[in-house]
Amino acid sequence: MQATDLDMVLAWRNHPDVRQHMLTQHVITLDEHRQWFERSLHNPQRKIMLVENQGLPFGLVHFTGIAPQASVDWGFYLAPDAAKGSGRALGQSALSFAFEQMQMHKLCGQVLEGNAASVRFHERLGFSLEGRLRAQVFIASQYRDLLCFGLLRSEWLKTSLT
Repeated sequence: MQATDLDMVLAWRNHPDVRQHMLTQHVITLDEHRQWFERSLHNPQRKIMLVENQGLPFGLVHFTGIAPQASVDWGFYLAPDAAKGSGRALGQSALSFAFEQMQMHKLCGQVLEGNAASVRFHERLGFSLEGRLRAQVFIASQYRDLLCFGLLRSEWLKTSLT
């Protein structure tokens, strides 16, 4: 992701279909977005990438806590108008990058309870449900649980080779 992508990514992030599944659900301002991007650029443990098909971006993936052989947190979202099947392409590209290129030990993801699509997405990619953080986040006047998913590099390698 580059600075020239900020407006497009902010429009995706603020779209109601995307925002409703985020831990931070208010409409992000351009200034907030720029500050997030600048902090990320200067953080060697963070990587933000756009996922493209034939040169056209359709999603964003970010990794946090990057270090050799580390357990790394990941997050993602698709452009609201992304074509059917884009999620699978995004997931496969991100996992290939994480485990083949970056040699990450484990990817960890958190999903708001009630986000059935994201739960299915993680499961289809091979993630295991590892736990539940009860009443972990306060969103829209209520506490919500977070579901914790994990995928080990060794697990991914077994499935990616078949």
